[in-house]
Amino acid sequence: MRRDDTTLAPHTGPTTARRDTLPAWLLLAPFLAAFGLFFFVPALETLWLSLTESSLTRTNAFVGLDNYHTLLNDPSFWDSVGNTFYFALLTVIPLCALGLLMALLVDRFARVQGWLQGAFFLPFVLPISVMTLIADWMLQPSSGVVNHVLGGERAWLADPHWALPAVAIGTIWWTVGFNVLLFLAGLRNIPAELYEAAALDGARGFTLFRTITWPALRPVVSTAVILQLIASLKVFGQTYILTSGGPFNTTRVALHYMYETAFTQSDAGYAAAIAMAFVAIVVLLSLVQAWIVKCLARRDA
Repeated sequence: MRRDDTTLAPHTGPTTARRDTLPAWLLLAPFLAAFGLFFFVPALETLWLSLTESSLTRTNAFVGLDNYHTLLNDPSFWDSVGNTFYFALLTVIPLCALGLLMALLVDRFARVQGWLQGAFFLPFVLPISVMTLIADWMLQPSSGVVNHVLGGERAWLADPHWALPAVAIGTIWWTVGFNVLLFLAGLRNIPAELYEAAALDGARGFTLFRTITWPALRPVVSTAVILQLIASLKVFGQTYILTSGGPFNTTRVALHYMYETAFTQSDAGYAAAIAMAFVAIVVLLSLVQAWIVKCLARRDA
């Protein structure tokens, strides 16, 4: 008598599925608890605070969307957002391009890879106070290294046209090491057989980069650009320590304006509205960038 094969199949009903996913939920539970306690709940409280007229010590009347209406007509807020975008423009592409070039350099010289990695990554481990101290010393008008090399006495951090670019250059020097490691990880995941096969066909130099390296690194590049964009839009410490938002508010970024509104003017409700509006802008830009990357990948596929 032929035995029915279906009787040998394991039971895969809802109970089994729940049993299989239980370990995953148990492992995720600590993270979910910390995320809810330290991010989600404060975000909801900030949203509620933005709908009130409050100080740092007292929550006053509910005012609805009045803070957001004021924000839309606040030139200081939009100036700070413009400074933030300008800083991102000065840092995101240069950081990714320099990180890729340095990673290619490190990958080329195999014997000294460890030394080069350490040299490029060392500034990234410095705290922001040390980074700004070094940058301020290098940009001093009379005794700074930059003016000594260029042969002038320009007050970089006091010049309205050069203050934010100077802070951006210091930030690039400080954080480029992270992108170097990111691109190095991508380069080491490219099979060496691809380069060997291309070399047998006569491919050399830039042809290898264009046909093998760049297509393989495209996901890493898109990740680096998104991470760098978010990090640049969240700039605060460098401008606050080096220039205090000056001169003439040309380096006052969005988070700096939010800080001043909350802790100098003691207007917590309006500061919360600034925070929520800026978060919405960052999320929107990240989604647009991710959509553009997906469209480009779909076109090349």
